[in-house]
This record gives sequence, structure tokens and C-alpha cells, in this order.
Amino acid sequence: MIERLQQYLILMRFDKPVGTFLLLWPTLWALWMAAGGVPDSGVLIVFVAGVVLMRAAGCVINDYADREIDSKVRRTRERPITSGKIAPKSALMLFVVLCLVAFALVLTMNRLTIMMSFVAAFLAATYPFMKRYTHLPQVYLGAAFGWAVPMVFAAQTGAVPNVAWLLFIATVLWATAYDTMYAMVDRADDLRIGVKSTAILFGDGDRAIIGILQALFFVVLVLIGQQLELGLFYYGGLALAALLACYQQYLLRDRDILLCFRAFLNNNMFGAVIFGGIALHYALPLN
Repeated sequence: MIERLQQYLILMRFDKPVGTFLLLWPTLWALWMAAGGVPDSGVLIVFVAGVVLMRAAGCVINDYADREIDSKVRRTRERPITSGKIAPKSALMLFVVLCLVAFALVLTMNRLTIMMSFVAAFLAATYPFMKRYTHLPQVYLGAAFGWAVPMVFAAQTGAVPNVAWLLFIATVLWATAYDTMYAMVDRADDLRIGVKSTAILFGDGDRAIIGILQALFFVVLVLIGQQLELGLFYYGGLALAALLACYQQYLLRDRDILLCFRAFLNNNMFGAVIFGGIALHYALPLN
């Protein structure tokens, strides 16, 4: 029983929480911006719990969709479904349960948020299949991760202002950049088995295009800062994040797969320092 529970936890990636944080940071950015400070406690609880549940659901449906592909990749061949430790039907049932629990939480929010949650569920359910049809699954992942942003504004304010869509765009840019780093780790295997990714699409221009995406991300966040009249703490957070982006480029310099993965992991800190700047702006009145 304990071994089976462990396999389900691994299937939901609770042993690798970085993906949860990468989804959580834009959600928290949006929550603090939408509220002009600390958000409503009910909204905060629902969205933090929703992030955990939907990231777990996304991992489950991803492994279900990729169970044949994962068997051909050294890094993924021991995942619970591929290795036969969890039946595909059981994984699909778990995905449905996770989505239903998340939807039950959303039902405590307003009508606009509930309606927008159907888009979130569609993006989460269809993302794993994108790598079969397009070289842009990383962009699609960005949309899936970023959809929490307009939902947050809808839940907190009852509307989705222009700044919410700017933050959504920023999240898509950021996710495309860091998931391309992740895709660089598997590029050789993906080419061999015919799976598509931005890492393959960008080819030798991968580092340069990641740099462009990161630069555009900062441009959008500066625009958001101007619209919301954010202060020095916010821009200090952006400055620290820019230094981390430079460090990530350094790690990517030789396209070593271990260093590419380190660059991907570094995005957790990247998201955290931006949130720190936002939180400090609203917490300290002298800012």
C-alpha cells in the first residue's frame, strides 16, 4: 500500500515541486497586483490549492499521453505508467478526480472565474498532445500556466483588466523560455523519436531566442510597473531577475544537458525574486 501511494505521488510529481512553483509564482504575482497588496484569504487559498491540484493533474495526463514515448527516453522510462507500476486507466481516473476537486474549489468563486476555469481545464488536458503536431508545445504550456493570471483578476476584482492580459503575455514568454531550456535536455531523444519542441525548432539559435524571450518578458513587466505605478522594490526585483537570466544564459553556453537542466531549475528563484519585489512594494509604505 505504501509503495503504491509513493508511485501515485511520483506520478503527480510531488517529489519534484519545482514545476508547482513555476506555476505558483505568476499566480502570486497576479494575486498581489489584483488586490493592490495582500489578496482576499479565500481567493488566496483557492488558487494556491488549485495550483497544486492542477499541476498534479497536468503531470498525470502528460504521463498518460506520453506512456509510449516515455519508454523510448532514458530519463522517463521508469515513470510509474511507463514502468507498469500504475495502470493507464488508474492514472486517467486520478486525473479526473484531481480536476473535479479543483473545479469544486473554483465553484466558491464568482461566475466569471468559473467560466474561465473551463478554458484552464481544456488547456491542461490538451497540452500533452501538442508535441505531436507542433514545434510550439512550450508556447502552449505558457498559455496553460498563464491562464491562472486572468482567472486571478476575475476572482479578486470581478473583471479582467488590460494589465492582466499583459501579465498573461509575460507568463507565456517566461514559460516558453524556461521550457525551451528543459526541452534542450531531451533534444537528442526527441529528434530520434520524432517529438517536436521549440528546442528543435530554434536549433543553433536556441540561446539567442531564449534571450530575446527573456528581454521581451522584462519589457512587458516594465510596462506593467508603469501602469500600476510600482516602485523601487518592484524594479529591484526585476533587476535581480535580470541577473539570474544572465546566469541562465551562462549555464546554457555549451548546451551541456546537465547545465541546461540547472538553468531550467534556476527559474524558481527567478520567479521568487520578482514576487519578492511585488510583495515588498505593497508591504512597505515608504516604497
